[in-house]
Amino acid sequence: MSETPGSKQQNTAAFYGQAVASFAVAMAATAIGIYQLSADAWVRGFLAIAVLYLVTSSFTLAKVIRDRQEGAAHSPVYTPFEKH
Repeated sequence: MSETPGSKQQNTAAFYGQAVASFAVAMAATAIGIYQLSADAWVRGFLAIAVLYLVTSSFTLAKVIRDRQEGAAHSPVYTPFEKH
């Protein structure tokens, strides 16, 4: 199957829904696990902040990788140590 230049492949609605549902279940399970943890409030708070930091940095990394892949089709990849 060939892809025409400039066309973008879209995910199905079912795949999108599954991804959103999976994310929601994972976050809910983690939140419940942290809440039920028999530890001091500051330990639970630290774990909650760590989870939120991991989630936001994962979204950022995924966006950067996607942007780099989409940009590679239009221009050569810049490498800072390339000899000119």
